[in-house]
Amino acid sequence: MVEIPNGEIELRDDRIKRKWKAKIEPFLLSKFPVTQDLYFEITKESPSTFKGGRNPVETVSWKDAISFCNSLSKKAELKPCYALSNESEEIAFDSKAEGYRLPTEAEWEYACKAGTTAIRYGEIDAIAWYKRNSEKMTHTIGMKEPNRWGLYDMLGNVWEWCSDIYDENVYGSYRIIRGGGWGDEERGCMATNRRRSHPTSYKIDDLGFRIARNIKAK
Repeated sequence: MVEIPNGEIELRDDRIKRKWKAKIEPFLLSKFPVTQDLYFEITKESPSTFKGGRNPVETVSWKDAISFCNSLSKKAELKPCYALSNESEEIAFDSKAEGYRLPTEAEWEYACKAGTTAIRYGEIDAIAWYKRNSEKMTHTIGMKEPNRWGLYDMLGNVWEWCSDIYDENVYGSYRIIRGGGWGDEERGCMATNRRRSHPTSYKIDDLGFRIARNIKAK
């Protein structure tokens, strides 16, 4: 995992013409999206449409992603961040737990930009698998150029689930997805592009995730 420094990011929602700033505390973020090999090692499940052990896992819901985080945390003997109820859809989140979790939307965009202000951290064909070069499939992680903080595939290949609810008043429990995927045009693969979907029922072949962790206080 890569240590991401503290800082601040300005986010925007073009749908409602809103901008806001978020402070970022130092945290850890995985260098790559979660692969099919790692997902199978932890869950013994292989949900992806495009098979390849070093390809990003996809066709996973937000709830699948946080369940993976909890299982990985338990294997590493870390306190899980999420408490899932079998009786209801309610999910409690412990923001101070040391286990694995999904990044927040602000953390994701901050890490993607890696200290830059552009909509992409490089020329799109050099950094991303998207509609023009993907041949309609996912690809092995780490084959494109990373951003300046050493993070790969932040744009393209697969969209990535974030922890946040998009707009509870309008969309209920829908969660945020970021980054663009193999089937998107250039305009879909931008650091600022934000979309949303249902946390339990939505699974598609261009949506995966990467994992984050809090940095333990010294």
